[in-house]
Amino acid sequence: MVVLVGLTAQHHSDLTRITAWWRGLGGDGFVALPPPTRSRYTQSDGHEDAAELFAARGIAEGASFAYWHWQSHAAFDRSGALTGPLYLHWGGDHATVAAGLGEGPPGYRLVSGGPQGAFQLDRVTERDADGLPDPRDEAGVRQFLDRIGTSRHHGSPAPLTGPEERWLHDRLASPVEVPRVAGFAAALELRKALTPDETSRLLAAWQEEYAGRLSAWPGWWPVLNALLRQEREEAWDMAAALGPAAAEILAEHPSPQALATLRAMALAGHDSAVPAWFHTYRTLHEPDPYQTARTLSDQLTDREPAQAALLTALRTAVTQDWRTAHPEADRSAAQAFSALTTVRFATDDRLPHPLRVAAARTAYDQVGHVREEAARLTGTGEAEVLAAADRYETARDGLLAGTGPDLTGREGGLCDIWHRYRTLSPADIRWLRDRLADPATGVQGIAFCLELLHTHGEAGETELLALLPRWKKELTKQYRTTYTEWRHPLVTLTCLAQDLAHPAADDLLAWWTKPKPLWKAPLRLLTHLGAPDETRAAELWEFTVSGGHDTGHLMTWVLLRARLDGTHPLHVAERLIGKPGIREYVLHRVLIGVADPAQPLWHYALDPRSHSWWQRAREVADDPRLSAGARAIGLKAASEHHVLRHPDQVRPPLTEGEVNEARAWLDARA
Repeated sequence: MVVLVGLTAQHHSDLTRITAWWRGLGGDGFVALPPPTRSRYTQSDGHEDAAELFAARGIAEGASFAYWHWQSHAAFDRSGALTGPLYLHWGGDHATVAAGLGEGPPGYRLVSGGPQGAFQLDRVTERDADGLPDPRDEAGVRQFLDRIGTSRHHGSPAPLTGPEERWLHDRLASPVEVPRVAGFAAALELRKALTPDETSRLLAAWQEEYAGRLSAWPGWWPVLNALLRQEREEAWDMAAALGPAAAEILAEHPSPQALATLRAMALAGHDSAVPAWFHTYRTLHEPDPYQTARTLSDQLTDREPAQAALLTALRTAVTQDWRTAHPEADRSAAQAFSALTTVRFATDDRLPHPLRVAAARTAYDQVGHVREEAARLTGTGEAEVLAAADRYETARDGLLAGTGPDLTGREGGLCDIWHRYRTLSPADIRWLRDRLADPATGVQGIAFCLELLHTHGEAGETELLALLPRWKKELTKQYRTTYTEWRHPLVTLTCLAQDLAHPAADDLLAWWTKPKPLWKAPLRLLTHLGAPDETRAAELWEFTVSGGHDTGHLMTWVLLRARLDGTHPLHVAERLIGKPGIREYVLHRVLIGVADPAQPLWHYALDPRSHSWWQRAREVADDPRLSAGARAIGLKAASEHHVLRHPDQVRPPLTEGEVNEARAWLDARA
């Protein structure tokens, strides 16, 4: 007899059961999208998949739908078992989706997150009279730990009952299975309940099983915390081995040794340790947060990310002091005070210049909110706040001249400020060029800076020569730009070399035509935007109408065609409306994305949180040069933007005045 190992387990896995239930859903204006592949990675991808499916099946655009994406799919382990709730996202009418999903498959519980949230699907588990799960029931144990809390970032945990605490201690009895007990250790140490004996056993097992990768075990922080709480010497060896990951825990146990360790981390370039260093120094030596900030700033270099981290620590401390003095204040009042504090920091002579620069950058999008808050005050309060805003705006440009964002931060943060660079000042151009000339600038920074300089016509041979020595070793690596406003830097560099007719263009193009690495295949045709000709335009068009996955191809063709024809790309895109072979939702994105050819928006989809996409959608809707059909596309995109639907999700945050103006704009065109 042949035995197929794992077949029975897979047949009865959570994934199999949920998928079988899922494929039976649908009808009455509700569509369940097929289970995801890696290409559906975010909610934006889910909505794009829905648009494609609706177009293929002839389903009306207004239909409701549900799906999960690949990030949600991480709730399943390799065997198909649920390791956490499966988040089901949706679009359309919430009530229709809820009715379409029903109660979930047998043995599972479906919980609605409300009209603004996702549905959660999880297993139904059993508990005993004390509310405790069977230790062998992994889903039940997980849900129990979620209920009592295992995160040190969610406030003070509720006390454990006697049976709960005994149950947790039993889980840590010898022998310790380190990969399975992190949650038990965290739940106990949150209540300062790990015993010295438990700490020793966990430490020994952790060091043995995770040698060389100590921070890979989620249970490291309760063990380190217990070691510090119990004043054991082993704590310092573990802190040194963990590095900056241990900073927050060290700050919770201030001591001269903790201070020295944190200072060394910060001065070594670990910016994440700066707030912990600030907190510990203030606790031990200097109650005045301003004096602490001055002392630490003088020891740090002028490296902007480090000063920004110190500014965050200072602002947090000042705001916390204010909240202590005003216990009746709500969260909104605290946020308003924090914004005003940042604005004041920029012109506060008590702070050194690097911190005032960091404050000027942080307050850039907060000063409008401060002015709105001032209007709600009366008497001298309003005048003082407005005076602070006036001082800030007078000093801001001087403080920020020759500076820029942190190019090593999250790329979403760089997308959030893309609209600030729609025009480039001479200081912007100098800063961008300096970053490209700096060997320390990484791939993301190169992509950001080169895209801005090139599309604004400010990139030249100097920038090309600065990057050519780096392209083979650094720029030939995969770098995903699906959700950015810039292209892969090697695409942009190749376009620049071709536009300059530089000899290096031949080497770059030869690399793109090689079959490997495979990641570059979808991007090769994007290089046709450099020195375009009719042959390249034809090749790009052939792919565009072939139905292949669009990663910027239609936008590239529109920009290329506009260059060849000497016309605005909006008119090129407009002529494609209704043309066979052109996917409607891609064309709509392109039409809005090319509204300003000096700064095209390369994001894979209309970004509903972005100032840039909101501005371009409005411009398309109001452009008298365009047809009624093209303007309607812009108006529809604008009406679906979060500026109008979920203004709190727009980044940087909008003022009430901006939201009201946006609504008035739409009402006038309803």
